[in-house]
Amino acid sequence: MRLIGLVLALSLALAPLAAEAQPAGKVWRIGLLILVSAPPFEEVFRQSLKDSGYIEGQNVTLEWRRAEGQRERLADLAAELVQQRVDVIVTASNDAASAAKAATTTIPIVMTAVGDPERRGLVMSLSRPGGNVTGLTLDPGAEIASKMVELLKEAAPRITKVALITVRGSGLPLWTEHSNNAAKAYGLRVQPFVIDDPHRVSDVLGQLMREKHDALMVTTSALIFSLRRHILDFAMKNRLPGIYPFRPYVDDGGLMAYGVELKDMFRRAALYVDKILKGAKPADLPVEQPTKFELVINLKTAKALGLTIPPSVLGRADHVIE
Repeated sequence: MRLIGLVLALSLALAPLAAEAQPAGKVWRIGLLILVSAPPFEEVFRQSLKDSGYIEGQNVTLEWRRAEGQRERLADLAAELVQQRVDVIVTASNDAASAAKAATTTIPIVMTAVGDPERRGLVMSLSRPGGNVTGLTLDPGAEIASKMVELLKEAAPRITKVALITVRGSGLPLWTEHSNNAAKAYGLRVQPFVIDDPHRVSDVLGQLMREKHDALMVTTSALIFSLRRHILDFAMKNRLPGIYPFRPYVDDGGLMAYGVELKDMFRRAALYVDKILKGAKPADLPVEQPTKFELVINLKTAKALGLTIPPSVLGRADHVIE
């Protein structure tokens, strides 16, 4: 009995020391590879993490790597995150996802705002990604171009030549194909204008005016998104109706937008991160496709352009800015 009591006493005495020797709770490191800074969406991601129990400075550290629109920097930034041994990498844009995948085959990658990830070689299939990449896609990607052409023509019936503002990449042929197929039904012509260098945006926009295009359509490119203020100012100055892929274009003065809700994509990306940190493997997490698209119309811009949006279009709008 005396021996048992001694052991018990020693155990109780050493318990505080043992507790102090326990390692602190796990602090997860999440790397974020961003082509273009987008503070409102980044804040949504942070809040979604917080809602799932991840608090910066307590149990999670966010390692931000922003390329500021310079695609050539993404490879080096992805390599930095790999060297930092982050637990998961979150990407926003096609180029960022490709750079992350090229940098590591072991660290889980959650992609968001990506178009056609199968064609780009990011995943084996949407239902069974099969590697270290999963997340959310903008698909049905280029097919949305048909709907955008239809809405633009209904809102601005006098247009005849539409400039498709885009970047070079695997999605361009599909966007061109779908938009042209839809355009034929309305007697329109659609011509792509590629902006690969942000410093040449004025040259490209000047060219489309010289060729007398009278409307704009913009693809779901992160690089183009970073240039939206320049494009929107140009459209207003030249009285060009335009349709854009995301609501922020319309909030900033664009005529109309039809596409996925970006904030929701960033919110849901955090949920993918949570699943992975709790043990899920990217290979087993299906890539999520959008099921809801929103139509947003700016009536103030319509008035400035001399347009009257028909009730048939207004009635379908999810949001109207007056």
